[in-house]
Amino acid sequence: MAEDDTEHPPTDQTPPDDAPPSGPGRPRRRRRWLMITAGVVAFLLVATGALLWIAYRKLDGNIRTDSATDRLLAKLEGERPSRSAGADGSENILLIGSDDRSGANSSYGGEAGTQRSDTTILLHLAADRKRATAVSIPRDVMVTVPSCEKPDGSRSKPGTMQFNWAFELGGPACSIRTVEQLSGIRIDHYVILDFSGFKTMVDAIGGVEVCVPQAIHDKDAKLDLPAGRQVLHGEQALGYVRARESLGDGSDTQRMGRQQQFLASLIRKVQSQGVLLNPAKLWPVLDAATSSVKADGGLSSLGALYDLTQDLRGIPSPDVVFLTAPRRPYRYDSDRDEFVQPQTTQLFDALRADRPLAVRPPGAGPGSDGVTASPSASASPTFEGRTADVDACAQH
Repeated sequence: MAEDDTEHPPTDQTPPDDAPPSGPGRPRRRRRWLMITAGVVAFLLVATGALLWIAYRKLDGNIRTDSATDRLLAKLEGERPSRSAGADGSENILLIGSDDRSGANSSYGGEAGTQRSDTTILLHLAADRKRATAVSIPRDVMVTVPSCEKPDGSRSKPGTMQFNWAFELGGPACSIRTVEQLSGIRIDHYVILDFSGFKTMVDAIGGVEVCVPQAIHDKDAKLDLPAGRQVLHGEQALGYVRARESLGDGSDTQRMGRQQQFLASLIRKVQSQGVLLNPAKLWPVLDAATSSVKADGGLSSLGALYDLTQDLRGIPSPDVVFLTAPRRPYRYDSDRDEFVQPQTTQLFDALRADRPLAVRPPGAGPGSDGVTASPSASASPTFEGRTADVDACAQH
């Protein structure tokens, strides 16, 4: 084939200034930026995952497991109550406030190494997690305490004594077995909180609001409060829930009422301020909570505590009920208490069967023992109590 002799005008090989770049350089630059972006994202993901893992291990490592109590209870499994069929899925947790005076608590006086259950609350979570009932067990109520293993390995003799002596005799295991014996309710988990742990928890959520009907000046309790609505922190909060002689009529009844109002206010604050949904607020609370408590093996992990908080968060505050087990002055010693029957048995029967309880505001009905009598021994009475949605200041 003949060659083309036609002359063609020369072409300019330089692209205009506004022409897009072409050639192999452009995809190379694009791939390089994609690789850099992917590397940064991957680094951030790895770093975030590492930080979350470190945080999880830190919080999980804070929790102290009471293995000794678990072993004692396991040895006595045959003596413990079984769960009734009507309560499948419900949980019963014993909350024990210890007045241990050792370590960080030595500044509160008393003999180091001794401890009693300053406060004991039986918390019942309904199987559907739509209700929670917290029953205060009076520290001075006379009960039958079973034979318990002492810290030195010997065993105590069973006998009738005030309830808080069970904790001093045989620690949490003895308190748990005493509650199980008098109520017939299986304790699934337990949590122990001492003075220092309580203060840490209160400070972690920024204090708890209370209503003080009259000004309080109590050097022993470290309280100097004006009347009215106010927020209490650490030491003042501890003094407020522990004091007896300088507040009200000086009875343990009113002290337990203040403790219940304090817990109700704490629940309202946690729910209203979205603490459990805000990482910035949640971290100090989790750190304080995990550092402040000692629990059984089934509850002493971050995952188990998180599940518990989620259960509590989902219960509306009007369905969180606080009350005290019905009691009256002990017939042989007016400085001690005894349970009122058949109302106390009816209370524990209702919890064991996972039935809701009816409560009325304190002082709103008959009965010096805090109970409106039931028409029959099998019917559940109305108890004197309160729900977590009630603002104590609104009642004054």
